[in-house]
Amino acid sequence: MMEALGYFFMSWLDVKMVLLTAVGTFAGIYIGAIPGLSVTMAVSILISFTFRWDINEALALISGIYLGGVYGGSRSAILLNIPGAPAAIATGLDGYPLAKLGEAGQAIGLTTVVSVYGGFIGILALAIAAPAVADLALMFGPREYLLLAFWGILLVGSLSGQSLSKGIFAGALGALIACVGLDPMTGENRLTFGSLQMSAGISYVAAMIGFFGVAEVIAQIHQLDLKPVKQNVSKIIPSWGLLKKYLPLATRTSGIGVVVGALPGAGGDIAALMAYDHAKRTVKNPSRPFGEGAYEGLVAPESANNAAVGGAYIPMMTLGIPGDAVTAVIIGALYIHGLKPGPMLMIETPHLFWFVVGSLTLANIFLLIFGLTGIKIFAKIVETPKPVLLPLILVLSAVGAYAINNNPVDVYWMLGFGVLGYFLKMYGFQVGPVVLGMILGPMMDRSYRQAMMATNNDGWLFVTEFFTTPLSAIILAAVVFTLVSQTQWWKRLRGLN
Repeated sequence: MMEALGYFFMSWLDVKMVLLTAVGTFAGIYIGAIPGLSVTMAVSILISFTFRWDINEALALISGIYLGGVYGGSRSAILLNIPGAPAAIATGLDGYPLAKLGEAGQAIGLTTVVSVYGGFIGILALAIAAPAVADLALMFGPREYLLLAFWGILLVGSLSGQSLSKGIFAGALGALIACVGLDPMTGENRLTFGSLQMSAGISYVAAMIGFFGVAEVIAQIHQLDLKPVKQNVSKIIPSWGLLKKYLPLATRTSGIGVVVGALPGAGGDIAALMAYDHAKRTVKNPSRPFGEGAYEGLVAPESANNAAVGGAYIPMMTLGIPGDAVTAVIIGALYIHGLKPGPMLMIETPHLFWFVVGSLTLANIFLLIFGLTGIKIFAKIVETPKPVLLPLILVLSAVGAYAINNNPVDVYWMLGFGVLGYFLKMYGFQVGPVVLGMILGPMMDRSYRQAMMATNNDGWLFVTEFFTTPLSAIILAAVVFTLVSQTQWWKRLRGLN
């Protein structure tokens, strides 16, 4: 036990490690706040500079960038309605309305504290329950991932106002767009119409920037004469009473984040979506209606996506299976440094596990410090006159889209999705489900075909195994409940209408 504590505090007692963690966290926050500059991209670039570093130094810097980047996406989501990362899409649903009400400072302060709280829950789960949660992740096969992806498509209906059909349509549209490009199983072109440019597929990040950035710019052109809302930044740190009120919700959604984060390929974006849906279903008296500035709509996704960081490390450290794209990159870094992630890593180099836990804990503390600073400067963005702000948003959106692959085609896609998003909003469709559908679509496509191949393309066996496998049956029941609970019949039964 004392040996484990020594490894845990190794990064705390070395000035160089502390500085690397601090720099990584600070950089992660501001990289994550820029649409198009993903945490995965930042970590990938960083690793190329750390080949000759000591592995501990590299992991300390990566821990900071990872945690800071996941949180950073919420800032641009709240201030500009442009999520810096897919995990912040749900945050923008209530964060941006709060900014329009002049409460951007309070919104960012609350998201910072609950993100740190969720981060600590995830790290605690990594330290204590790693083997158990990893075993749960191993139980998921293609059928379970197919149901999980389909469940996610249905969940987006809860993010689409009062219309379940519009939400499902938007999610299905996103899944259809995700099919564009090379078939992952056969290598054949799908929906490319003979275009070589479309063979590479459509970047969901470019679509996200277009749907949220460009579409918002077009919508705001109609309101150029409106005076900017003065933001109240006199009280940034949330009161203890407010935190105490939302602590039970943050604890529940952090648990969702840990479990979903530990599922290979799931990640913080799905965790945030499920947490938001959970809050919408369980909170009977929100501070405001969801979608109009409910604080619960900030607490749930932000605690979940940061808790998912600790969850994603669990299968990586114990099984050698990445929990998300960032941990997949980290696995590559470990191999480069001569280590083999998996069960033997825990046996041969236990100090590395506790060093990672300690580095993540230190990064989470820096997240609280850096997250609660600079808010007054950030809040000034919303107060900028729209004739100045809107062109800046458009330029930053174009830079972010181009930075994805250094390809101007992504900028064209961004503009096209911006126009599409504008018209979707005009007719009452939410654009968040489209982006989430693009993210979940490939998982659903791949898992369906893997499940079919596992049953030798026997359709009857494929269907029956959904009911005969306990885990599949549980998720299927959740899918059915999600679908039924969105109907008018269910709402009348509960006395909601």
